[in-house]
Amino acid sequence: MNLTDGKITIKDKDNKDIDCDVLFTFDSDKTNKSYIVFTDNTKDEEGNLKVYANTYNKDNSGELGLIETEEEWNIVEQILDSINKKEESDEN
Repeated sequence: MNLTDGKITIKDKDNKDIDCDVLFTFDSDKTNKSYIVFTDNTKDEEGNLKVYANTYNKDNSGELGLIETEEEWNIVEQILDSINKKEESDEN
């Protein structure tokens, strides 16, 4: 996985390549893991951009891993909420 161009390619359930844009990455001191948040630029039924998150190994191939615990999801959600609030305040 090459993050320098801000893109990654993942496989769907049918093993087809899907090009995605990396929104951001971050490291967590609580879990000692690295996380990646990305989108395939599709929208849900309400018109919101679909966003995905995984762990990733930044020391090797950049292999994606699963977010395994509720604590990890809470960390990701807190960061997403913080970014959303900042964007909303910047718009006003």
